[in-house]
Amino acid sequence: MTLSEWSYTAMVVAAVGYLIAFGLHALEWSSARGLAAVRPEDGSEDGQRIRVDLWGRLGVAATVVSAVLHVGAVVLRGVAAQRPPWGNMYEFVTSALAFAAIIYLVGVARFGMRWLGLGLTLLFTMGLGLAVTEFYVEVAPLVPALHSVWFVIHIVAAAISGAAFNVGAVAAALFLIRDSAERRAAERGTPISGYLAKVPTAKALDLISYRLHAFAVPLWTFTIAAGAIWAQYAWGRFWNWDPKETWSFITWVVYVAYLHARATAGWRGRPVAVIALIGVVTFWFNFIGVNLFFSGLHSYAGI
Repeated sequence: MTLSEWSYTAMVVAAVGYLIAFGLHALEWSSARGLAAVRPEDGSEDGQRIRVDLWGRLGVAATVVSAVLHVGAVVLRGVAAQRPPWGNMYEFVTSALAFAAIIYLVGVARFGMRWLGLGLTLLFTMGLGLAVTEFYVEVAPLVPALHSVWFVIHIVAAAISGAAFNVGAVAAALFLIRDSAERRAAERGTPISGYLAKVPTAKALDLISYRLHAFAVPLWTFTIAAGAIWAQYAWGRFWNWDPKETWSFITWVVYVAYLHARATAGWRGRPVAVIALIGVVTFWFNFIGVNLFFSGLHSYAGI
């Protein structure tokens, strides 16, 4: 087998591994049904709590193995191509998701953020599944327009900021779920039970999502600036209102609106979380949809 074939095989196995991790995290959530927020002193829930923790640990272990294969596949792709592995849609998607997997696992190791596992492993499974079945292309040299250090800077910044946007979006989605649970619990006068009782409070989730977005938005701003410098090198103009450029700007506007709304008292909470989810939709449409539905200067990226 060639290095390119080994890379593709590792990516397929990584996608399957993420699917297994998602299934394990789904079992973690479902097996926690009815658990009290605080462990009963009589130990009546100890067996159930051990099972929940076991499924969660297995889910993280499967994610770690999958992430190692995933990152290794990206590196092998670059070695096989003898260039940075960011020359087409397949390489963009797999690299961005690799950064997201790294951010998640660092969060698990340092901050115990295992509760993000269900949403993120679903994202990784779907993303890599699409990449290996629909977006895959054979290794090929870069087109002349991509021979610039600013292209590399632009893509790395886009992948890292995109990873943070996606992790932040999962936190925002969990905020909406947890906030609804807290409202129902307050109305009924009963505590939250099940796995949601193990998830941070809505206030904490809102803060986590905000911090991820506060990191990503300036980096996305730099991504657009670096792309403009690269465009000047490649096409002789800093800005061309190409579909990819336009949707990058739309994505930027949505996320700047998120930060502004988060700083405005009347918009905090659920409205801000909804804006974060709209933002990640515009990000993925820019990342994938533009290449599928429009043609322009970025059409070299293909699928």
